[in-house]
Amino acid sequence: MNTQPREIINQDGASGYLAIDLKALRQNYRQLVERAAPAPVAAVVKANAYGLDAARVAPVFYDAGCRDFFVAHIGEALRLKPAIHGDARIFVLNGLQPGAEETCANEGIIPVLNSLEQVENWSRVAKARRAHLPAVLQIDSGMSRLGLPPEEFTALAADCRLLDGIDLLFLMSHLASGDESENIQNADQLAALQAASALFPTLPLSFANSGGIFLGGDFRGALARPGIALYGGAPTDAMANPMRPVVRLDVRVVQTRTVPAGTRVGYGGAHVTTGETRLATIAAGYADGLPRSLSHRGAAYYGGVRLPIVGRVSMDSITIDISALPPGTLKLGSLVELIGPNQTLEALAADAGTISYEILTGLGDRYHREYR
Repeated sequence: MNTQPREIINQDGASGYLAIDLKALRQNYRQLVERAAPAPVAAVVKANAYGLDAARVAPVFYDAGCRDFFVAHIGEALRLKPAIHGDARIFVLNGLQPGAEETCANEGIIPVLNSLEQVENWSRVAKARRAHLPAVLQIDSGMSRLGLPPEEFTALAADCRLLDGIDLLFLMSHLASGDESENIQNADQLAALQAASALFPTLPLSFANSGGIFLGGDFRGALARPGIALYGGAPTDAMANPMRPVVRLDVRVVQTRTVPAGTRVGYGGAHVTTGETRLATIAAGYADGLPRSLSHRGAAYYGGVRLPIVGRVSMDSITIDISALPPGTLKLGSLVELIGPNQTLEALAADAGTISYEILTGLGDRYHREYR
């Protein structure tokens, strides 16, 4: 992407511009395919493709060769289905709430079964239809979040009649610390999954998330399921981020002013200027996915110059100190960079005391979006 400040004609009155690089999405998918080989690579497009619009993003992955897509809820699966071809498979990570089984079966969507109750519900529908319905079986290998706990998995393995009518495609688990290459929990979870696999030796394994792809062949299994890496987020601490950046965010200036020393800025007067200061107010805030925790910590950029946030982040606006720029550089309608060549997604997240996932999924719908 261009490293210079952008100039965009403001025909729609948008307060900010979120650019999504479709070529970078495609290249990130292909890089992960190369790293995960010979295991095929799915695309996790839950949370509306991490906030970037699954209907626009999923076809990019499909055209790059992806045929397996993971969402969190069946509602996401139903919205995604019209956007991709019928030979693609859609998996629901959270499984099914009671009553959703018929819809799932009718639409050819594949649930991830996380408990004996979900197994029993899916089996009941399959037997009523006198059909075999596909599913993925997830075990809890140590994250204590989703998946059959050891006692339930052992009971299931001891009585396979509980799986009547279910065509299991994979045995699956999820890494809790895959992005931390030296975390001992990774090896512990792998051992737990391998032990569980011994009870279902014919089932292929699906284990690796974005970070897991970089942990080595033992973790990749028969289907990798990256998420954040597809969207440009750093998948591992073992190296500099190898993924192409996907998003750029620029926000317009609403007003500039020069204030004397001792001026209070923002809600609560939480920032007080120590000398004459030039300020700019920009047209985005925590309602647009820029957390309040960026107050006094984060920054915008213009022409490579860091412009610190001063005072508290508001719902619709942020105040930045532009004293480092020549007077008159910024004016009504000028664009400053929040995510881009000068400030990565991870850097903005670090300033906010959060992770790239939260920033990316929180970017609101008030920005004008450009799919390049």
